Amino acid sequence: MAVEHDVRDLGLATGGRYRIEWAEQEMPVLRRIRERFEKEKPLKGIRVAACLHVTTETANLVHTLQVGGADVVLCASNPLSTQDDVAASLVAHYEIPVYAIKGESNATYFDHIKAVLDVKPHMTMDDGADLVSEIHKNRTELIDDIVGGTEETTTGVIRLRAMANDGALRFPVIAVNDSETKHLFDNRYGTGQSTMDGIIRATNILLAGRVVVVAGYGWCSRGIASRARGLGANVIVTEVNPLKALEAVMDGFRVLPMEDASLVGDIFVSATGNKHVLDANHFAKMKNGAIVANSGHFNVEINLNALRDMSAGDPRLVRPFVEEYKVDGRSIYVLGEGRLVNLAAAEGHPASVMDMSFANQALGAEYMAKHASTMKPNVYTIPEEVDMEIARIKLEAMGVGIDKLTDEQVKYLNSWEEGT
Repeated sequence: MAVEHDVRDLGLATGGRYRIEWAEQEMPVLRRIRERFEKEKPLKGIRVAACLHVTTETANLVHTLQVGGADVVLCASNPLSTQDDVAASLVAHYEIPVYAIKGESNATYFDHIKAVLDVKPHMTMDDGADLVSEIHKNRTELIDDIVGGTEETTTGVIRLRAMANDGALRFPVIAVNDSETKHLFDNRYGTGQSTMDGIIRATNILLAGRVVVVAGYGWCSRGIASRARGLGANVIVTEVNPLKALEAVMDGFRVLPMEDASLVGDIFVSATGNKHVLDANHFAKMKNGAIVANSGHFNVEINLNALRDMSAGDPRLVRPFVEEYKVDGRSIYVLGEGRLVNLAAAEGHPASVMDMSFANQALGAEYMAKHASTMKPNVYTIPEEVDMEIARIKLEAMGVGIDKLTDEQVKYLNSWEEGT
C-alpha cells in the first residue's frame, strides 16, 4: 500500500537509509528501548502526530515508536532543518508518512502540519509546540481524542507553560526538555558543537581571534560560549538575568549589554527563546562584516523585518545560507535566514547526544500512554528514576563504571543521629 507523503525525491532514499543506520550506531540507549518496545508494544494502536526536525536521529526515534506499535506521521518543525534523503528513506523503507522538504515555504510548512493532524492523533510529539498551538487555535475538534503530548525544546516548553498559566492548555504535555539527560547534554554539548559547525560550514571563517557575542547564558548558550572559546574566540555574553550573568562572569566570560557588545562583535549568536534579541538599534552599531546567527528555535530572535527596513535593497545570497544586508554602506551577514543555524547550514546535534534526548521522547510517550488518564491539562516532567535509568544505560554503553552506595552509607544518608 502506498504511503502518503510529500518529500523532495524518493530517489534519495537509499543514501538516507545509510545515514540513518550510521546514526543508529551512536544511539545505544534508544536501541535498547526499541528492543523492549518490539516485545511489549506499549504504544499499540496509538496514532502519534510528530512535528520534529527530520534528521537521521529523528528517523531512529520514529522507527522506535513504530516498532512499539504506534502509527506515526511526521512533519518538519522547521522549514530549513529537513534532511531530504532521510525523509525519503522513512517513506520508502520504513513506511512512515512524512511531510517535509528542506527549504519549503511557510505556506507549505503549515500545510504539512495540517496534513499530520488530519490523521486525528491520540498523541502529539512537538519540537516548538506548533502542533499543540495549531490544535488549540484551529483544530479544537481533535482535542477529545488526544490523551496528551510531549515537547522537545525550551521554546516549546515556554509556550506550553504560558498556555497552562492562562488555563488554555486542554491536555497534558510532558516537557522532555526539562529532563536532565536532555537539557544538560543535548542543549549544552549538542547545541554548542552543532552551532559552531553550522557557522563554520556556512562561512568557512577562522574563529580564533574573533569576538563572538553569545546572547543568553542558559544551557544552549553556555554550550555555544564554551565551544567558541575552545576554538580560540574571544567570547562576550549578554544577559537579562543577574544570576546567569554572574555565573558567566565567574566562568571567565566578559559580560556586556548587547548595546555595547554590538560595537565590538564579529559574530553574534542568539539562543534565548525570546524575540528581537538582536534588533534595529544593534544592527545600527555593528561593524562592517558582522555575522549574525540564531540557534534558538524560532527565527524571531533576530528582528529580520527591521534589518530589511534598514537595508539598501534586497539581501544578496553570497554563499549558501549566507545573506548580505547593506546598512549605511556596511555589510551585515545573516546565516540560514535567521533560523536554527545548526540545522539550516549543518546536520544538527551529534547522534550520541540525541540518543538521550530521544530516549526521553520514547519513554515520555510510553509514560503518557500509561498515565494520561490520571493527568490533568498541565506541563509535566519525566520522573527522576527514568532520567537516571537513561544515564545509567548511556554510561554502560560507553564502558564507564560508577560506584554504588554501601548499606552503611545509605543508612547514614537517611539518618540524623550521627555527626561530629
